[in-house]
Amino acid sequence: MRYLAIIFLVTGMSFAQNKQILYGFSEIPQTLMLNPGGQINNSGYFGLPFVSHIHASAGISGFTVYDLFANNGVDFNIKLRDAIYNSKPRDFGSINQQVEILSGGFAIGNIFKKNEYISFGLYQELDGIWYFPKDYAILALEGNQNNINKVFNASHLKLSGEVISVLHVGYNKKVNNQFSYGVRGKIYSNILNVNSIKNRGTFVTEIGDNNIYNHIFNLDLELRTSGIAGFEDSEADDVYRELKKRTLMGGDKGLGFDIGFSHQISKQWYVDGSLLDIGFINHSKDVENYSIKGTYQFEGINPFFSELETGQTANDYWNKIQDEFSEVFEPDTTYTKFTTWRPIKLNASLNYAFGEKKEKECNCIKKEKEYQNRIGAQLYAINRPRQPQAALTLYYYRKLFKGLSMKTTYTADSYSLNNIGFGLSANLANVNFYVMADNLLQYKNIYDAQSVSLQLGFNYIFKKNED
Repeated sequence: MRYLAIIFLVTGMSFAQNKQILYGFSEIPQTLMLNPGGQINNSGYFGLPFVSHIHASAGISGFTVYDLFANNGVDFNIKLRDAIYNSKPRDFGSINQQVEILSGGFAIGNIFKKNEYISFGLYQELDGIWYFPKDYAILALEGNQNNINKVFNASHLKLSGEVISVLHVGYNKKVNNQFSYGVRGKIYSNILNVNSIKNRGTFVTEIGDNNIYNHIFNLDLELRTSGIAGFEDSEADDVYRELKKRTLMGGDKGLGFDIGFSHQISKQWYVDGSLLDIGFINHSKDVENYSIKGTYQFEGINPFFSELETGQTANDYWNKIQDEFSEVFEPDTTYTKFTTWRPIKLNASLNYAFGEKKEKECNCIKKEKEYQNRIGAQLYAINRPRQPQAALTLYYYRKLFKGLSMKTTYTADSYSLNNIGFGLSANLANVNFYVMADNLLQYKNIYDAQSVSLQLGFNYIFKKNED
């Protein structure tokens, strides 16, 4: 039982989806993926295939791996028990990873004023979330003998995961020097999907009438899957070919869109915001759904051990219990198609620019007033099965010199209140390289970190013509 409890705890590890360092970093073309109406600092670009944007991050809500395995003289069983009882059913783990397969963009419009911009691309994304199943972990750790008449909540089990590819085209319009907006259309292709988010029910153990204990289950559990059944008994080469086909838009289809804007309130103040992944996917290929619904009672098997050859052996007894459980909890399997909704994301920020760039020769301020510094606050939120999750970021941005910019962030989110991040964007001729990392203070003990992340990429950029 303790090993099962450890598995529940380890699956609390998560990956964060917030990209607060990249958001608003206009020197990097991929910022348009977070706000299609954002500011643009190039006349065109193309990303190096598979390396133009790589994002991976990890974290944990509540306890850390260090809390369980630290060599601090505390018995492991005590640490395991404390971790379970101090956790809450709303503690969560989530996972998000993205790789751009291809990407590009270019300005359009008349020859004198190219105030419209088209961007496009294809990327692969893995996204998932699961909540800490506290009552399941307690039952796995302690068993039911010490929890007579305790009602265990089956709804603590919630999870959702998917692997998809996304083909997208975005349009950005600079209306005037104060306002721009954008929209991005998306076609989703499902690769794999697993979700179980509407579970309900209870489990309780009482003193039995016909046996020592009476186990009462009142369950309404469902697990829906698509894209998995077709891989059963498949060879490795066949699996690879099918995954490649689905990645290149050969899976179940869905539609979605992003919207965003940027508004210059004054010469130094501006606001922007976006809504991302407003969309759905219809699942109809390789669908298998499993459900257990109803009220069940199980009082065990009355053993009668006899020295005679006709008596019931211990092996017979346990086989009988296994057969009874298999009969009671045999799930119903259906192949009904279903629809999933993408997790909608919100970004919004308020920004202030300062520190005007001066010409070295005359020590005068440039006519167009180019500011070297920015500070601001950004709000991020994402819709999740149990409740929305949010993060608040404060940042400082600085142009160090021509072709090199940096951004540092402080973020308070569901993982921690001391997340310090840093990002750097460098241009060498027309090649742009960027790298960003989160939660730098916790790298000294990665096992005690509640979230870490990394983003990097390479692009070839066509610079704007400067008058």
